[in-house]
Amino acid sequence: MHPKYIFMSGGVVSSLGKGLTSASIAMLLEQRGLKVAMLKLDPYLNVDPGTMNPFQHGEVYVTDDGAETDLDLGHYYRFTHAALSRSSNATSGQIYDTVIKKERRGDYLGKTVQVIPHVTDEIKQRILAASKIDPSIQVVIVEIGGTVGDIESLPFFEAIRQFRYERPKDCINIHLTYVPYLRAAGEVKTKPTQHSVQILREIGIMPDIILCRCEESLDDEIKDKISLFCSVPREGVFDEPDILTSIYEVPMLLFKQELDQKVCQMLGLPLSPINLAKWESMLQTLRKPRKKVKVGVVGKYMQHQDAYKSVFEALQHGGIANNVEVEILRFESEKIPDPETAKHVVSQCDGILIPGGFGERGWMGKILTAKYCREHKIPYFGICLGMQVMCVEFARHVLTLSDANSTEMDANTSHPIISLLSEQKGVADLGGTMRLGAYTCLLQKESKAEKAYGQMAISERHRHRWEFNNVYKDQCEAKGMQVSGQLQQGHLCEIVELKDHPWMVGVQFHPEFKSKPTEPHPLFKDFIAAIVANNT
Repeated sequence: MHPKYIFMSGGVVSSLGKGLTSASIAMLLEQRGLKVAMLKLDPYLNVDPGTMNPFQHGEVYVTDDGAETDLDLGHYYRFTHAALSRSSNATSGQIYDTVIKKERRGDYLGKTVQVIPHVTDEIKQRILAASKIDPSIQVVIVEIGGTVGDIESLPFFEAIRQFRYERPKDCINIHLTYVPYLRAAGEVKTKPTQHSVQILREIGIMPDIILCRCEESLDDEIKDKISLFCSVPREGVFDEPDILTSIYEVPMLLFKQELDQKVCQMLGLPLSPINLAKWESMLQTLRKPRKKVKVGVVGKYMQHQDAYKSVFEALQHGGIANNVEVEILRFESEKIPDPETAKHVVSQCDGILIPGGFGERGWMGKILTAKYCREHKIPYFGICLGMQVMCVEFARHVLTLSDANSTEMDANTSHPIISLLSEQKGVADLGGTMRLGAYTCLLQKESKAEKAYGQMAISERHRHRWEFNNVYKDQCEAKGMQVSGQLQQGHLCEIVELKDHPWMVGVQFHPEFKSKPTEPHPLFKDFIAAIVANNT
């Protein structure tokens, strides 16, 4: 059987949740026994989000093969078991870069290079490549970033029009739109959705299914109107209201409306029995936790809700594993100028997490926070830069190396406990040049890390340039900081932890990228467990 393709577009406004909806549909199809692949098409001209400001783009998600991708791939991972790789995300920057390189090599044999067919052909090749990530793939869900009508997304929509024209029985289009409620008028308005679908039709794409984001469920009269004016059969109009307690409710909402059955019917896919017991059990834990804990996240991008998206979700997963609700308190590290402020911040929390990041802004606030956690036995989890913070703080106040620092913050420090990788020193380009992707780490027996994972070798994803300086390893271990995880190929430090502390662990990798609500990451699970134990 040829793979089937579902194209997900968005209309009216951005941030409707195309990624969550795509992931939810994929999850339901998976639970019906289908093998699903995911692809995010991003219209921006950046080659990838690796050099983009988190305030603009949010989190950069990293795959095992070292691709820096859109944060929607994090949703795909958390909801599904789809294989994700650099073939799961394509940007306009990548497409045009490939086309221009082919032109420079003479691959087009002197032809005039144009958006149609050369750019659209390359987009179609990316869609086909996603279907070949695994030979058993039956369905490919393709999400188009942005909003229909955007100039930059036109080549993607034209490519999809052509793709469906070439495979009319293997494709459907789902359009996620917004149906606003005007409080002053007391009415739900369908006109924005009508205009959005009209734009799609002008491009040559007819939606098969319309999904309506709305404040509350739409009544039949509104759905009938959308069906009539958008030329979509009434059974193809669904709603997705904002009445959810958790994003993990979305698949159940769509399942109750039989959206997955409609998709299978339209694509001629087998409608096997579905088993959602594990997912429903997870939701029950979310709805009725036995207690609440407060975790403070101290970072520099707190004003953007998606900058630490995977971290926030992984903390919730750790709560699910321990049957507790995790309330996340957000703190800007640059607003922690002194020990008294650090004390005020930490005293509001049961545990502290310091996530990854780059640059000097807020550096001292993080160090002061880590110092208070160490001295007062508050559970602490340091991720990437958060691990480096933990090491610098320990070197300054336990090893009494007052000048200890990271060379990222002070290139001339006399005690570079964190320093640049030797292979990074001559790198001029910023994009795609860090230590990226999955590496194997070997754990020390009877360490907190080994206890959490329950095994001696692990694989985790990285995104960083600076590393722990092994010159200081013996000094640190003599004073109680254990290097409990090391890179399998080489001696680079991957995990540090304090022996005389309830739970103070720092990791150089990004464990948040490998956590699911039904399969919480071992370190997040153990971190929340340590918080619960510390409170009893």
